[in-house]
Amino acid sequence: MSVERIQQHFRDSAAVKLEALETLSMPIAAAIDTLFAALANGSRILACGNGGSAAGAQQFAAELIGRFERERPGLPAIALSTDTSVLTAIANDYSFEQIFSKQVWALGQPGDVLLAITTSGNSANVLAAIEAAHEREMIVVALTGKGGGRMQEVLSDTDIHICVPSDRTARIQEVHLLTIHCLCDGIDAMLLGED
Repeated sequence: MSVERIQQHFRDSAAVKLEALETLSMPIAAAIDTLFAALANGSRILACGNGGSAAGAQQFAAELIGRFERERPGLPAIALSTDTSVLTAIANDYSFEQIFSKQVWALGQPGDVLLAITTSGNSANVLAAIEAAHEREMIVVALTGKGGGRMQEVLSDTDIHICVPSDRTARIQEVHLLTIHCLCDGIDAMLLGED
């Protein structure tokens, strides 16, 4: 493995993050306000995604329930990708496309927020979850890349779309992780004050 190839990954990641800095700061700030308002009103956040996006959803939920960087009481968040019995039962009895939407229908309440993560914006099960969230009167915060894909067709005017300006999955996931950290930090700052 050449050192130059490794260094190029760092340069590419930094370049996408700097470009995203300009385009994503405002939607991330809006997402923080939306998430905080839901939590302050006693609502919760459901998060979903596939593969690396599932890992992002799980990390987000873990950082809200546990902590991010500062001690505070746990906050209500659920990653919909973690219960293998639920996932396999829904996929087997219905379809893989419904693994998140069935959970949103069962667990989501008006005022809750769905954090929907898909690098392509085209994941059928995430799109179905968004439709279920709208039916349950939930707001959606969507993390995508690659121009947003079909996600743009299902989001409403009250939803927040954070679309990473890249077509490379690895770069999109890196910015999604940074965004998740920004969301957690922003929620903590609103709860605990800026340090």
